[in-house]
Amino acid sequence: MTHRRSQLRRAFTLVEILIVVIILGILASIVIPHFANASDQAKRSSLVSTLQSLRSQVELYMLQHGDKAPPLDASDWTSLTDQTTYSGKTLGPYLTFTPANPLNGFSDVQTVTVDVAGGDSVGGSNIGFVYNSRTGKLWATNHAGDKVYNEIDPEDPNN
Repeated sequence: MTHRRSQLRRAFTLVEILIVVIILGILASIVIPHFANASDQAKRSSLVSTLQSLRSQVELYMLQHGDKAPPLDASDWTSLTDQTTYSGKTLGPYLTFTPANPLNGFSDVQTVTVDVAGGDSVGGSNIGFVYNSRTGKLWATNHAGDKVYNEIDPEDPNN
């Protein structure tokens, strides 16, 4: 009988287990929002890097093609992902793959003829980038893909 009691006393009671679970739940509720914020911050940093890379490749294309902006439209990035010919020279490719917006995963381009600003509405769905075909300027869209990403204020709630 004494052997059995010593075995029972070594086990945790239901109340002790519940207390541990509650403490873990409280700790998780404190830590998880910090991880979510870090994830958003990482996506924004990736977006900045992607935009810098795309803008430099568009500038290089324009430099090598007599200041003519590459024709980007909808899902067609071939002027940057394929080789091109200008003045008898084979140039490019400028990108190894079709880029995707790190915030929303969209690759499609909306072509405009005037510059846009952060927070401007985007026409269409699954738009990852907005591109001025006259000047070669490029912007990204927000998480939802319905507005231009506000680069000046990355904490903008519309981003």
